[in-house]
Amino acid sequence: MAKRQSLKELQERLARRLTAARAEAATASWLAIEVAGQGFLVPLVQSGEIFPWSGVQKVPFTKPWYAGVASLRGGLFGVVDLAGFLGVDAAGGDRLSMDARLVSLNPTFGVNAVLWVDRLLGLRNPSVFTSVEPTPPEAPGFVPRQLTDAQGRVWKELDLGVLASQAEFLAIAA
Repeated sequence: MAKRQSLKELQERLARRLTAARAEAATASWLAIEVAGQGFLVPLVQSGEIFPWSGVQKVPFTKPWYAGVASLRGGLFGVVDLAGFLGVDAAGGDRLSMDARLVSLNPTFGVNAVLWVDRLLGLRNPSVFTSVEPTPPEAPGFVPRQLTDAQGRVWKELDLGVLASQAEFLAIAA
């Protein structure tokens, strides 16, 4: 009888943990990234896989923000230096570190591209932000709003769907 009771308790504990895990995943809305010292939020539903920096091959006659191509999981992906594309690269492209990652766009966008980001900062949910504001008029269309967290850090949300449809993003030839 004790074995049945402990099995039942184990099943109940597992069910509670699974329910809690689902609730936590549902509230995490963004992947927080850092690019040239600035905080950005990428909607989880718009992002794909995350890869470590690896074997990016330069492509001649491309724009400076186009870092090259990389073979990731057997597919060929264009690597976009997000800091260079956004024009916030104060280090002149010399930001490569052990923390650098490649964040792919969701395959539903039909663009085999990954964004080179300086580092990942984890998942964020709406409850950690104290204010939400529209971006300034000069901000690009793929940055729909800014959020401020409890520590006062300003985060810019990136709409990868809008970014993937931008003519400038798709035109890599110099």
